[in-house]
Amino acid sequence: MLSYIYNNVCRHVGKAWGFLLLLMAACANPGAGPDGGPYDETPPQLLGTSPQMGGRNINGQKITLVFNEAIQVENAVEKVIVSPPQVEMPEIKVSGRRITVSLLDSLKPGTTYTVDFSDAIKDATEGNPMGNFTYYFSTGETVDTMEVAGHVFSADNLTPIKGILVGLHSALEDSVFRTQAFDRVARTNAEGFFSIKGVSPGRYRAYALMDMDGDFRFSGKGEMIAFSREIITPSSFPDVRHDTLWVDSVRYDSVRTVPYMHYLPDNLELRAFKEAGQPRALLKIMRDVPEKFTAYFTAPSAQAPTVSGIGFDATATLLESRSQGNDTITYWVRDTALLARDTLHFAYTYEATDDSTGLACLRTDTFELVPKLTMARRLKQKAEAMERWQKQQERLRKRGKSSTEEPPRDYVKFSGRIRSSMAPDRNLTFTLSEPSSIDTAGIHLLLTVDSTKTEAPFRLVRDKYDLLRYTVYGEWRPGQRYELVIDSAAVRSIYDNVNKPFSQTFSISPNEEFAALFVHVPQADTSLVVQLLASETKVERQVRAKSGRADFYYIEPGTYYLRAFRDFNNNQRWDSGLFDEGLQAETVYYFPKTLKLRANWDIEETWHLDALPAARQKPTELQNLQRERKQTGRSRNSERMREKAKQSNKRLRQG
Repeated sequence: MLSYIYNNVCRHVGKAWGFLLLLMAACANPGAGPDGGPYDETPPQLLGTSPQMGGRNINGQKITLVFNEAIQVENAVEKVIVSPPQVEMPEIKVSGRRITVSLLDSLKPGTTYTVDFSDAIKDATEGNPMGNFTYYFSTGETVDTMEVAGHVFSADNLTPIKGILVGLHSALEDSVFRTQAFDRVARTNAEGFFSIKGVSPGRYRAYALMDMDGDFRFSGKGEMIAFSREIITPSSFPDVRHDTLWVDSVRYDSVRTVPYMHYLPDNLELRAFKEAGQPRALLKIMRDVPEKFTAYFTAPSAQAPTVSGIGFDATATLLESRSQGNDTITYWVRDTALLARDTLHFAYTYEATDDSTGLACLRTDTFELVPKLTMARRLKQKAEAMERWQKQQERLRKRGKSSTEEPPRDYVKFSGRIRSSMAPDRNLTFTLSEPSSIDTAGIHLLLTVDSTKTEAPFRLVRDKYDLLRYTVYGEWRPGQRYELVIDSAAVRSIYDNVNKPFSQTFSISPNEEFAALFVHVPQADTSLVVQLLASETKVERQVRAKSGRADFYYIEPGTYYLRAFRDFNNNQRWDSGLFDEGLQAETVYYFPKTLKLRANWDIEETWHLDALPAARQKPTELQNLQRERKQTGRSRNSERMREKAKQSNKRLRQG
């Protein structure tokens, strides 16, 4: 096209002007765009390699790739990987149309080497990817060409894991994962997909490893792993695939049949996890106020720590409120004489992980805790508040006015919002501001019927672990109205503070405001726990399957999802695995459909847990793939044509 312009212009205005116009046209079309024509859609093409790709008896450690245009290598550290794995990261340099790879580790004899660039190679102008590209050669007489492919997911939520190593071991005993580097290795992309190339015939086991120390072996210390008991025997057979030939960015011309070699297995599923019993250490101990101090740990433990007071009896003077896993523990100081001390001096014995052996051990540390707000400062603030109140009362008396305002004092406070309406299968919960005793005679649950209030039965239960949290259980019925009344001073804390009077009205919502979901799970056994999700992280309900069913009642209308896991140890929560014990993480499943639940509707679903592979189970709305936005020539041309069509329609409407 440019030569045509040049020849015709030269005949009319002379060669000088023709050359100038040719230069301007060329400058207006570097990769083109709005609107000097279409963008360049052509990916880079490999012109040659040194040594020759697929070469045999190669001993050199420098590889050169030459392309037909200037190129770039994107995120080489994340995307490019050499197999067998290199402890020393290869040096990759890009210069114009040339890539140079220097292998810094010594090469093994009789071995096929691959340099997997994934989709890192792109043209420098438009970013058109070359596609998944792997260079390979052999230091011996034979080039191994088998491949093993699949996906890696997070075991707890089936999220694809990007950038985790996947490796093969020909030695089949478990110990090699800890003692030897992988025989062959690859890295997953954003979809969790991996393809290990250059595999020789034989028998293998597959592993995944988020390698924290760069030695291509599992060393523990928080590394995410996956392992499979399946013995892999790579194989291949001739196959065909159907490729689409495109006219331009949005129209295709035809579909052609392309023969290729199909390598198996190509559908491995590895579920990765961090081992249960992660390293436990004391993170910090904080004492913001005199009345309490809190210890925070990095991991749970079945064993509660002990406090040995120096100069005081910890058993008699401290009250303990802890989380279920003993990873957050608050100690309340109930002795007034001890509160008056600026410093608490004690020995603290707790379970921790030994840095050298990785085993649990008991460790004792000594602490001296001074509160940020000392008791002396607290008493001074109270005295100042009382003085201000007294002066205010004196001013009112001088003006001949009276006041019912009480002197300032500390009260036990309630937290936890009681909703104005509640489902019949829910209960009331509240949390107190400090440890207290409760006189249940001062608590009333009043049922309102035709403006008449009568006492209704209830149970008040304190939480097993958190001594500040309480639940009110009642005999709730749809459509009923209640009032919870707590009399003044019904609650008295260990510091002799009481509560102000409290009341809250609420109603039990009628059945027609809710949906119900009945799930038939043919593969369910007593280990299966089914969760109703409002989002990936919010579990609305959880039930254990019974007789192949999981039923959910009184569900508020909305959008929901289903997840299930095999609760083999019957503790009502998902548990990770342990490699040395051969224990996999508990298996997780997702129901592939999004559930739209409406009020006064009953929905029935049948869920075959293994009907779909893990890669296709999770609903799209729950997927959070961190895909990079690829502004290639094709995507830009699609945008360009859409914009041109929009402008054309606009001119037609205006014309």
